[in-house]
Amino acid sequence: MHPFDFSLFIIYILALLAFGYFFFRKNKSGEDYYVGGRNMKSYHVGLSVVATDVGGGFSIGLGGLGFVMGLSGSWMLFTGLLGAWLAAVFLIPKIKRNPFFDDALTFPQLFEHYYNGRVAFVAAIISAIGYAGFTSSQLLAGAKLASGTFVGLEHQPALIIMGSVAVLYTVLGGLKAVIYTDTIQWALLMTGLLFIGVPVAYFEIGGITAIRETVDPEMLTLTNVLWQDIVFWMVTIIPIWFVGMTLYQRIYACKDEKTAKRAWYIAGFFEWPVMAFLGVLLGLFARVAADQGMFEYLGAADVTDTDPETGLPMLLRTVLPVGFLGIMMAAYFSAILSTADSCLMASSGNVVSDIIGKFKKIDDDSRVFIRISQVITLIIGVLALLLAAVMTNVLDLMLDSYSFMVSGLFVPVMGALFWKKSTPAGALTAMIVGGAVTIILRYAGFELPYSLDPNVFGMSMSAISFITVSLVTFKQETK
Repeated sequence: MHPFDFSLFIIYILALLAFGYFFFRKNKSGEDYYVGGRNMKSYHVGLSVVATDVGGGFSIGLGGLGFVMGLSGSWMLFTGLLGAWLAAVFLIPKIKRNPFFDDALTFPQLFEHYYNGRVAFVAAIISAIGYAGFTSSQLLAGAKLASGTFVGLEHQPALIIMGSVAVLYTVLGGLKAVIYTDTIQWALLMTGLLFIGVPVAYFEIGGITAIRETVDPEMLTLTNVLWQDIVFWMVTIIPIWFVGMTLYQRIYACKDEKTAKRAWYIAGFFEWPVMAFLGVLLGLFARVAADQGMFEYLGAADVTDTDPETGLPMLLRTVLPVGFLGIMMAAYFSAILSTADSCLMASSGNVVSDIIGKFKKIDDDSRVFIRISQVITLIIGVLALLLAAVMTNVLDLMLDSYSFMVSGLFVPVMGALFWKKSTPAGALTAMIVGGAVTIILRYAGFELPYSLDPNVFGMSMSAISFITVSLVTFKQETK
């Protein structure tokens, strides 16, 4: 990377840290740190939601899908559009019209309200672990981006550097800093992709003629996808819009129902088609560049030598002129940071409010609460960094984290909001059975029917156990 590009990137990083420190000085209470004072506007929240959900992991992961599947990889984020708009119609009214949530800080408080404290405690553990894993995927994405771009920077040092910046910034700023900077970061990423990344890469690889001559025709269609992939994305991504701690924090941060719903509609549109096609297009261009031998100077002579998820940063490093590379690296790192900080905040909120708070009551209007939150955020960030050090695939780590959460939490949430016969015993059973079945099937190496993902069976067993136990215990409770 040219020194000018490197300087631009460093200036951007320092500006983010300064912004985090600014809010470090302004945060006065738990409401400031975790839900942004409950007065955020729809466009800030909407862009923050899509920045958090798509972020760097999906940006790098989408590039990998585009490299392998072509344009059909965009269907993954179509499920994000469905999830966002379904949540706007069915979830947000339930939350914003219930006075209980006027003072809520976390997602597990929903379980405490509809079930009991024990159910909320288990939900907090599941959510905290899941979001710690998701944070790891973002740090891994940052490392892949940096090591694929900066000459001589190996993967592990890149992980330490990028991860340290992300964790430190999040520890300082809290949710208000996260939401405001997400707006800026998302605008930067979209501008960089639309006006720099896509057009420059398109012409450098030789345009549509080179694309058609290089890749299989099916990669230029929207049908190069298995139905099992569609099912996997649907059961993994749509439910997260109903159980994601990061999303509940943003619902709480909105001043009213109208603001929250508008934010979710904005987020859905930017997920698909906007970000979906930008991401897979760049991945497809990287595939063409690899086939043409453009990455040979980086040690990747052809497609077989190129990690699909590093193809995109290698492409940008190869084709972008001086000045533009620094801007694009800042854009992608901003996307990574916008997800990492939100997920880290979510995991921290679960631990402080829903786990530690069960044993020791801390006034969330005090500075002590903020300091404890910052320490816990730092600890989880370090653990996430250690996990990222032993993982290799960004998209797999993200979707595994999603699966772990949704397989146990989605069914009890739906029951709490929409089924009057739901019981605490049913909810606890569903959490344990759903999560356990998914994890066992994922790592036991069983050959599953129709090659479906373990999450399909985990959620199915969660639903069956929830309904069965709830019906039995509901009758006992109403006698």
